[in-house]
Amino acid sequence: MSINFEELDYRQTQLGELILRRRRDALLNTEVFEVKLNDDFLMSSLFTVAEIELARLGLTDLDNTELDILVGGLGLGYTANAALEHPRVHTVTIIEALSAVIEWHQQGLVPLGKRLSNDTRCHFIHGDFFRLAGSSQGFDSCSPGKRYHAILLDIDHSPRHLLNPEHGSFYEADGLVKLKVHLYQRGIFAMWSNELPDEGFMKILADVFSTSESRIVRFHNPYQDCEATATIYLARAN
Repeated sequence: MSINFEELDYRQTQLGELILRRRRDALLNTEVFEVKLNDDFLMSSLFTVAEIELARLGLTDLDNTELDILVGGLGLGYTANAALEHPRVHTVTIIEALSAVIEWHQQGLVPLGKRLSNDTRCHFIHGDFFRLAGSSQGFDSCSPGKRYHAILLDIDHSPRHLLNPEHGSFYEADGLVKLKVHLYQRGIFAMWSNELPDEGFMKILADVFSTSESRIVRFHNPYQDCEATATIYLARAN
């Protein structure tokens, strides 16, 4: 195989074909790590601005001195890493449905893997975020009922463009009410979306949380030489 392109791992998962690959981008003269699920690109190390902003915006207005953070969806680890860089973060719990993605980090196959795996504040849990969000026991079986100061979600492409149709009920009022139980008072739910703000979803957030808003994150796409956007939804529990 060419040294300019390497398939680091291939798995058949419950969601389909999962591929981790590394390639040398001649145009940008940089190494790029990419994750594909079937025909969809889930994550690229070239586009991480919005993933980092998810953590930055989600943690900005928290006043607590020791923050317990939950991240839904590990990906290449940029959201979790940004959370760990916050000076008041005490723990970061990461829920990931695909065991292979956790293994990539533990084995150091991805750039931030060892950084996350070696940080004693960071805890990986192999599980279904959406199922656990609806459970009264919560996300961590070792700490039933544990609450978090912020829950940062980056799994589906948007509230309407889902990786799995079974996730749909989470984005309705009943699903978000169940999620809110796992937040401390005045805790933050923050979510990444690859699409512009969805007015229908914004109304649901406003009905469930005490305050809510959407922020558009802008970044440069070097391949098309144009501005690209993503959305971060922010909602505060009462």
